[in-house]
Amino acid sequence: MNPLHPADSVAPKNSSFNSLELATTTADLTAPVISRSNVLVVGGGPAGVAAAVTAARSGATVTLLERYSSLGGLASGGMVLVLDDMINGQEITVTGIVSEYVERLQKLGLAVVPPADDRKTSEELWNKWGRYGTFDFHSHTNPKPICYAAAFDPDGWKRVSNDLVREAGVDLRLHSWFSRPIVDNGVIKGVICETKLGPQAFMADIVIDTTGDIDVASRAGASYAKDNYLTTLVFRLGNVNTDAAEAFEQANPKEARAINRKIKRLLGGAWELWWLKTPIDGVVWCNAPHMTGFDGTDPADMTAAEFAARDRISEAVDYVRANLPGFENCYMLDVASQMGVRQTRLLQGEYVMTKDDVTQRRHFADTVARGRDYYYPYRSLLPTEVDQLLVAGRHYSATPEAQKMSREIPPCMAMGQAVGVAAALAVDNGILVRDVSALDIQQGMRRHGADPGDVPSSNATLDADAAVPA
Repeated sequence: MNPLHPADSVAPKNSSFNSLELATTTADLTAPVISRSNVLVVGGGPAGVAAAVTAARSGATVTLLERYSSLGGLASGGMVLVLDDMINGQEITVTGIVSEYVERLQKLGLAVVPPADDRKTSEELWNKWGRYGTFDFHSHTNPKPICYAAAFDPDGWKRVSNDLVREAGVDLRLHSWFSRPIVDNGVIKGVICETKLGPQAFMADIVIDTTGDIDVASRAGASYAKDNYLTTLVFRLGNVNTDAAEAFEQANPKEARAINRKIKRLLGGAWELWWLKTPIDGVVWCNAPHMTGFDGTDPADMTAAEFAARDRISEAVDYVRANLPGFENCYMLDVASQMGVRQTRLLQGEYVMTKDDVTQRRHFADTVARGRDYYYPYRSLLPTEVDQLLVAGRHYSATPEAQKMSREIPPCMAMGQAVGVAAALAVDNGILVRDVSALDIQQGMRRHGADPGDVPSSNATLDADAAVPA
């Protein structure tokens, strides 16, 4: 083999060099088998931890692989610091392991949740809770109603994740970057990871892909769609006088709106409230900038996105410090270590969720998890081409339009919990995961304190054509 010249690896993306379509071939890979378990979960974000912990609690031996140095994915490394999309009116619809996170974080003093008596609409309650992001962002009223949601600390999320994984007896491997699946005659048998020790193989009866981009499923031969949406790089500011900032906004709404519009223009787009309070006094979370046109699976695009985001952040923070009361002495506390990628590859599985399914609140007989007021059928978590493989998280089987409306962290955790139950059931019964009964998964979810969505809410649209698998 003639290796490429080192300079070739940094050729510009659109250079003539790339048009040569060069490729290299290496010798067959040899990787030591590090472990064999009943269930192997690839990706330690919220969905992955939910899947791994639930499968382990159900009696399966479980290995969890994560490429970063900590668990939590976008909830910790990506610093998406509000848990929402968990209510349908006054009904709390997403429960189970996400509820455990909220309770444990509250005990640590690292989560803020409005009490039940404050979950309603009023100017007073908006002024009290709105800057925590704990409101129904789907509402068209002004002010928006305060609801069941949680503002939390990213390092607290890591701590709770570690505790849950350790208590459940999951075999966790951090610093293990998924490289390729091991597939034999249409059945996945494990995966190979790249590590500082070289390639390592992990074998299992069932593999769960919670990578966020179906890295495992796509390389194993599962069908998928590809699209791009927003990428975001959020950051936190320290030493903010939030009382002074809120007082200024409430006393000078017109001037405050003009300043905030300017900040959002500098950032290149942002959430309605570009800064939110956190459980730590003086620390605010900044949900921006929002950027389009970057492919979350392309290293060159992601590198460009990181640079573009940090340039915008620096300019915006300078302006904030000079112009927004309460922020005069703020400093950059940290920028998320993980870019927030909304959409890349989406599984095209046994059932593909559509926008109408989400907006019409279509309820399926094989519903095994739910979000705000929408439902996930088990079939949307199953690839058609590969056996003993499940998926959970924002890359579930959906059209791009449907996924944009149904990929918040709590529902992804519900999906993770559902496939964790399904995997353990398949192991216990010696059957394929696609043959696990949705009814059994629903009952298993209930045993774990989770709402599987088996009982539709009053505003659901019933899908008469869907039948629960036997």
